[in-house]
Amino acid sequence: MHLTQTIPALPVRDMTAAVACYRDKFGFTVVHHDGGFAVVVRDDAEIHLWESSDVSWEQRSSMERPVRSGAESFIAGTASCRIKVDEVDALYDELKATGVLHKVSLEAVGDTDFGTREFATLDVDGNLISFFRWVTPRG
Repeated sequence: MHLTQTIPALPVRDMTAAVACYRDKFGFTVVHHDGGFAVVVRDDAEIHLWESSDVSWEQRSSMERPVRSGAESFIAGTASCRIKVDEVDALYDELKATGVLHKVSLEAVGDTDFGTREFATLDVDGNLISFFRWVTPRG
């Protein structure tokens, strides 16, 4: 058996705004959008977006009543993923102009002590998306 692909599913508050962000700022193509769920792709990278907009938890009458819909609005923006890219510096230059860089990556692409060259971005909800390439071969 061999695992072949991972597709992150990121929670977002407003699907229309999130789809526009991934399309217009990150350069993804929207291949599916049905209101509460969307699929965006760029080259071989695929991300699924699911709407986390339930605000009914704000109206709880008691702290004993659990939050339980699984799509509460406070979940949006709490996820992250890493996307491997062959030309990380070129992508950095492209995305820098769109205003999606995380504050830790405003100056430049960085090299890590675990063998990657990478930078971090945030989508419209605050989900963290890091783009990287391996510099040191993995063994």
